[in-house]
Amino acid sequence: MRYEIRIDGQLSTTLAEAFPELDHVVVSDQTLLFGPVVDEAHLYGLLARCQSLGLHVLEMRRVPE
Repeated sequence: MRYEIRIDGQLSTTLAEAFPELDHVVVSDQTLLFGPVVDEAHLYGLLARCQSLGLHVLEMRRVPE
């Protein structure tokens, strides 16, 4: 499975490094994290990491392989 997670704001290099399994790109004032997600537990772990870092998730969606 592949997912995109859209975050409000531009992530610093340090914050982006908190998601080593995902690639990222900055679009306007948002950061798009994207990449493979192994299973549901991994997905919930990514969302928990976003929450623990104080990131505001705008959108999350599964994308075609």
